[in-house]
This record gives sequence, C-alpha cells and structure tokens, in this order.
Amino acid sequence: VQLVESGGGLVQTGDSLRLSCAASGRTFKNYALGWFRQAPGQEREFVAGIRWSNGSTAYADSVQGRFTISRDIAKLMVHLQMSSLKPEDTAVYYCATDYLGTYGQIRVRNDWDYWGQGTQVTVSS
Repeated sequence: VQLVESGGGLVQTGDSLRLSCAASGRTFKNYALGWFRQAPGQEREFVAGIRWSNGSTAYADSVQGRFTISRDIAKLMVHLQMSSLKPEDTAVYYCATDYLGTYGQIRVRNDWDYWGQGTQVTVSS
C-alpha cells in the first residue's frame, strides 16, 4: 500500500487549503482512509476519516465544521478541505488507511495500518 500526500503549505489565519492523498496497492472496500496530524512535541492525533465503501465520515471536535473529508473513487484519492484555518492547525498532516471490516466504525486511535510520509501545513497568525 502506498499513500502519497500533497497540498501542504504556508497560509494565513482564516485561509483555506486542500490536502490530497493518492492511494494505491489494494482495493479499499472495507477500509477507512483518513488524516492525522502531529504538531511539534505533541502526539499524532486523529483529524478526519472516511469509510471508502459508503462515504460515511468522522471528524475530531477541533475541526468539525471547518474541515471536510471526501473521496474520489475513480482516482483512488482522498481530500481534506480545510477552511478557517487557525495557527493551532499547524502540523504535519498524514494520510492513513485502516481496515474496518464490514461493520467497523472509524477509529480515532493513531495505530492505523499504513501511513504516508506527511505534508507540512503552517498557519501564520
């Protein structure tokens, strides 16, 4: 499995940014794809996830209403649209995938199966 993130950068408070993750190496029918982030000196934390099969989503409270996760089934890509960015959103953002099975729920623990290399997002005040 390969996950390749893109779209990070330096923006100002209140700006928007879209991250993308290109996935390959397997079919993702019973998997979730999602985003985690890690700020300096902090643990990696869940941001958002999407179940590949039906598009159901989950978000961290800190980004609910500001971030939107979506998938492009044909292109095997996952996007994270980030709006109203704040300095506390500054982090390295990682794309990840997790096996859910038929009925599993999207998990927030940072022990998903596969990870990308990460892309830096910096929000200046």
